[in-house]
Amino acid sequence: MRNRAGAVLIGPDGVGKTTLARQAADRVGPDFPRVDRVRATATRPAIPFAAFEHLIDVPETGKTAAVLQAARETLGDGRLLVIDDAHLLDALSAALVYQLAVGGTAHILLTTADDSRAPAEIPALWRDGLVTRIDLHPPGHDDGRLMAQIAEYVDTLPATAQRVLEYLAVADPLTLEDAAALTSAGAVDDAVQSGAVAVGQDGLRPGHPLFLDAVRGALGGPDLRRLRTAVVEQLSTHGAPEVVGRLRLAALAIDSDRPLPATEVCAAAREALRLGDLELSEHLGQSALGRGVDLDARLTVGYALAWQGRGREADAVLAEIDPGVLSEAELMAWALPTAANRFWMLSEPERATAFLRSIRNKVSSPAARTTLDALSATFAMNAGNLSLAATLAGEVLGSGQADDTAIGWAASTAALCAARAGRFAEVDPLAERAMSAGQPGLLRFTSGFAQTTTLALTGEPERALTLARQLTDFAQRRQPGRAIGELLTAEVLIATDDATGAVPLLRDATATLAPTGYSWGPLAWMLLAQALGRLGQPVEAGKALARAESRHGLKSMLFAPELALARAWTAAARRDSHAAVAAAREAARTAERSGQTAMTLRALHDAALLGDPRAADDIGRWCGGLADTAFGRSALAHAAAARGSDSGDRTP
Repeated sequence: MRNRAGAVLIGPDGVGKTTLARQAADRVGPDFPRVDRVRATATRPAIPFAAFEHLIDVPETGKTAAVLQAARETLGDGRLLVIDDAHLLDALSAALVYQLAVGGTAHILLTTADDSRAPAEIPALWRDGLVTRIDLHPPGHDDGRLMAQIAEYVDTLPATAQRVLEYLAVADPLTLEDAAALTSAGAVDDAVQSGAVAVGQDGLRPGHPLFLDAVRGALGGPDLRRLRTAVVEQLSTHGAPEVVGRLRLAALAIDSDRPLPATEVCAAAREALRLGDLELSEHLGQSALGRGVDLDARLTVGYALAWQGRGREADAVLAEIDPGVLSEAELMAWALPTAANRFWMLSEPERATAFLRSIRNKVSSPAARTTLDALSATFAMNAGNLSLAATLAGEVLGSGQADDTAIGWAASTAALCAARAGRFAEVDPLAERAMSAGQPGLLRFTSGFAQTTTLALTGEPERALTLARQLTDFAQRRQPGRAIGELLTAEVLIATDDATGAVPLLRDATATLAPTGYSWGPLAWMLLAQALGRLGQPVEAGKALARAESRHGLKSMLFAPELALARAWTAAARRDSHAAVAAAREAARTAERSGQTAMTLRALHDAALLGDPRAADDIGRWCGGLADTAFGRSALAHAAAARGSDSGDRTP
């Protein structure tokens, strides 16, 4: 606890992790300004921030990053957090714990089972060296015998105490007032006195989580539904709850005989989407379909499915909407996710682009057309048409009609176009404008890529690496953002001749991005092939190249130069210098034809490394003023070395 951000106790249920953690917290607690206890529960679906509800206020507005930042500011005061059953935390709570540990703003003492279903942030705590791992495996422990003992103990409890546990089995925790209303004040007293339940900071909890497993095992589906209905009726008497309470109530009501109004369920689904809990948003939204809020529910479910990489399902849900009966505002709300899903998740960029054009002909307001133009600019950039993308983005940014969404798309697109075209002075102002629009999300990585490219090519690779790592930390294990951040970090590492450091990052990134449909996915495979080729691993580089080629298409045509460089370095790993140089020169020609002057310079630099004696002449001829940048001078130096050597049998 003194040497790191904290410690984690790992072991099976019933071995004493909670007791040991409590004793440790009592011992070291005086060293901290305050000590708070958190217990995760096995609720399904998981509710965002449910375990921390008693410690933080989830704001009514703001997306995931802003909500997490507010929570960090609340809890990051040097306190000690004792977190029980951390493997049961929802993904957002787990991300919060990881962020607090990374920032060193709170100390963490966790207990957890070694559960493969745990959110990725929990095992990352010890894998990343943030907390000390302590395994508890007492000899003779037997899960089956333990559960038999638990079931026997629960059977011997007073019927009143068992009744309280039954309600906790469907809603853990409950306030003392709600538990008493559902049973009686005497029943709650009996449960506390018998040790069946305990009163904590966040309300009434089971004396041990296994008590609830035993209760659920003894109850049937109809019993659980009846209990859930009673809990929903009781919680509904409280008036307007906070964000977490609304989500919990909506999730409970789905499997009860007391359904909430469809408008409330759909609002909860949008709330979950805002917070980034896609699974809960889908679950709630699906339950609202066909209940009078079809457009709202289908839009929410469509976003939730698309962002999970389930493009076909999203398209099917959105296709049920009849655009002929929609107002202009409704048409825009439907058209934007439909087009984006078709472009990226379904890999149908031509269809998506044509669809946007048809929608533009149907809307009349300048603001709507500007938003459609901003998305069209993003499509054009990814398709490799930088000239059209820059023109459209410039028109959007200068129109005066653009809303924040349009500015976010247009400014991030313009920033990356400028970086790859070598107009480096334009990049930072455009990236800042994209961020100021309040549309960070994955757009932050588009403008961030522009900035890291600029820094690497203007002689500031260390700053580029720092920014790439900051972007990765910005994502904080949330996917696919973290994978994109790792991709950007790896790209800078490759540019600074650290292929060894890039490979593990790219292996993780390719695995995460493969099912999403984003253009980042093919790029990750391209960069992995380059890195493996630089390391002289022809078989592995060839496999990565094959995956890059199979996934590459119009939606990732912006990265066609990177694909050609992947072929170059794969050929180099096979010691085929002629093919390597030819592929690098093709990368340069591809970049030059699409106006990507900065990528032309990078391709010619690689050609020089691969032994191309003509690279120096081409750098001056194709790259113009960029030849006088720090990266350009380095490229010329390598080209001079290649010209002065016999490159016919040169091994890079």
